[in-house]
Amino acid sequence: MTYAYKVRDRQGKLVTGTLDAESVAVVAGKLRQMGYTPVSIETSGARSLSARELKIPYFSGRIKLKEVAVFSRQFATMINSGLTLLRALSILADQTSNKELARIIGEVRRDVERGSSLSAALAKHPKAFSRLYVAMVRSGETGGSLDTVLTRLATTIEQQVNLRRKVKSAMTYPIAVGVIVVLILIAMLIFVVPMFKAMYADFDAKLPAPTMALLTLSNIMKKFFPLVLAGAGFSVWGLKRYVKTPAGRRRWDAFKLRAPVFGQLAHKTALARFSRSLAALVRSGVPILDALEIVADTAGNTIVAEAVADTQAAVKSGESLARPLEAHPVFPPMVVQMIAVGEETGALDELLEKIADFYDAEVEATVDALTSLIEPLLIVVMGVTVGGMVIALYMPMFSIISKMGGAGSSGAG
Repeated sequence: MTYAYKVRDRQGKLVTGTLDAESVAVVAGKLRQMGYTPVSIETSGARSLSARELKIPYFSGRIKLKEVAVFSRQFATMINSGLTLLRALSILADQTSNKELARIIGEVRRDVERGSSLSAALAKHPKAFSRLYVAMVRSGETGGSLDTVLTRLATTIEQQVNLRRKVKSAMTYPIAVGVIVVLILIAMLIFVVPMFKAMYADFDAKLPAPTMALLTLSNIMKKFFPLVLAGAGFSVWGLKRYVKTPAGRRRWDAFKLRAPVFGQLAHKTALARFSRSLAALVRSGVPILDALEIVADTAGNTIVAEAVADTQAAVKSGESLARPLEAHPVFPPMVVQMIAVGEETGALDELLEKIADFYDAEVEATVDALTSLIEPLLIVVMGVTVGGMVIALYMPMFSIISKMGGAGSSGAG
């Protein structure tokens, strides 16, 4: 049969033509051997099934990284099996459970059908597909290895998801215990402490300073609890707004790297993300200057992003990659030395991948260490806080008991 096809060459230009073959898969295979990326293949004179319009109503929703990883791996499998871009995107739009991602895939398919490149169509949806993702897809289109690049992207995203999961597991327990402690304190201040206040008033007992402070705090909390709650909410909102500003974001990111308990975890996570992102871009054939610019934009930490941006400027002026990184304390000597070896041996992507694997393992070890350390620490904090309140409440009891004992002795006399 005669098939009409649309393909993109190594420069990304759209090429059309016809080819005689037994099936669509055979045509796709021949075109790939010629160095083309198939966009659509249809029987000459007939409308392709992949060209049908997919209408999905708009539902706003959050797109998780894991869903993008699944999409990438399925997309790579379909392209490798000989399906055209349009056919693969149609199938993926139909079977994706996330409505927002399905809508985006449908729009990408329509843009590709109208003549846009896949990378340009993906770039219109930055919430789902980052600059790193688009750059790697563009390199795959240019090099004729789109399926390989998509598989690599899926692996990279899955490793990022795994890293985030480890960090969240380290943060969840202390946050949960902290919330419980705060709720217990609020309940004691509003409901328990006032009972003791009434009792002390009946006995006309002299109250020590800790008890007076606790009763004053309870009185404030009971009378102005809505204002306290509103003030706490406003403080959180103000902090979030401040962190969104460039100066606030920089201070917050610097604090995260220097934090006493979680600073090491944040630092190792940032290094793992930097190494893996740069490794994926270099391995996909993205030029080093473009790769550094993309890594700076997707670093997730302002301090790391500034260091990468300075490195990009130095590399543009003729420096090696390792030398400018050495000037920034955020990059340990081990990372700088391994990158230098990678540049000298021409295996930069492999060395960066090893750095990322090393820091992934370090993150996992740090999470285990923090979990074993934080658990007894939080129990001590909870015990000291609640116990301190109980002691402050019962301190006046000694003077009350002694006064009652003295009254009893004088009555007996």
